[in-house]
Amino acid sequence: MIERLMLPPHLAHLPHPPPEAVAASARLEQRIVSEIAALDGWLSFARFMELALYAPGLGYYSAGSAKLGRAGDFVTAPEFSPLFARCLARQVGELIESGLPHVIEAGAGSGALAADLLQALAALDRLPERYLILEVSGDLRERQRERIARSAPELIERVHWLEVLPEPLRAVLVANEVLDAMPAHVVRSRNGRIEEMGVARGADGKLERSYRPAAGQLAAAASALDLPEDYETELNLAARAFVKSLARVIERGALLLVDYGFPAAEYYHPQRSCGTLMCHYRHHAHDDPFVLVGLQDITAHVDFTAIADAGVEAGFTVLGYTAQAQFLVNCGITDILAQTAPDDVVAYAPLASQAQKLLSPAEMGELFKVLALGKGVSQPLIGYAHGDRTHTL
Repeated sequence: MIERLMLPPHLAHLPHPPPEAVAASARLEQRIVSEIAALDGWLSFARFMELALYAPGLGYYSAGSAKLGRAGDFVTAPEFSPLFARCLARQVGELIESGLPHVIEAGAGSGALAADLLQALAALDRLPERYLILEVSGDLRERQRERIARSAPELIERVHWLEVLPEPLRAVLVANEVLDAMPAHVVRSRNGRIEEMGVARGADGKLERSYRPAAGQLAAAASALDLPEDYETELNLAARAFVKSLARVIERGALLLVDYGFPAAEYYHPQRSCGTLMCHYRHHAHDDPFVLVGLQDITAHVDFTAIADAGVEAGFTVLGYTAQAQFLVNCGITDILAQTAPDDVVAYAPLASQAQKLLSPAEMGELFKVLALGKGVSQPLIGYAHGDRTHTL
């Protein structure tokens, strides 16, 4: 089984994992193979992605290796700049001030956003009564606890960890790069019908793609897209269900959903005929989910139209939708940057570089979007004071 983790020629440039990681990946692959066998030789890609990312003790987010930062596989906005949290705090603080006493962070990663956001809210004198972290990974919960205790020890008592959604609350929920990591189905249009991609075991014993006619809710959702012929894409039914489940948790409040993606008209553009599925390993991106199983991240871009529609169906209203750059500008990133004197090169230069990456259309500024959904929230949000793109959803 370890031999099967030998990288194919087109991925030979990837760093090779250490033996213990190879062995863990082999164990996870064997579990997947056993499930394929138990299901008559075919496993939906969504289920494969769920196991690859979240299988207890073996999945990418459930095992103990570093995921974020320079030592991991990719870097998120909170990881490389406190500017992100300081801007977000202005929006979250405004909502707390309006009578939403709790903050929920879904999928808090390394804990960087929680630590920085709490400190920024404290500086604004707008701390929540409780900061609840919804995290399914025990390993990540410990990393988050250590990060917050180290960076903001005076605020750690406000933080509580949850494995399931809490009781109904008046709250602000923040989810940064969460929806893209939820298991997605893959479908294609072929010969006038919709097929679902699954995973099978090939004659050589390796995992490979396998297609069969789509059925049920997936077929209905894919058919509604009216896809061109020979077109493959992702449908994230789990992300839609997650947003709907939040309607039972948020008695009154707002969701701030930050992720990379597009509205439906762009997501299913005829030229995007191979979908958006991507894998990340040691800061290398590629499109083969069947190598380094459990050792690499697997993601799909977010269809923000589908997420907004799911929210509205569940009782939310759309409070705003815009690119990350516009959201951060509206939340005062230039004012925050101006608090550091430009002639203090040692302090200012790194912040200016970080702001460039957060705002540049060639970096994170345009690809990342911020969608706000609300219930019982009527006041305009500062993050959408200019450049709101809700009309594009």
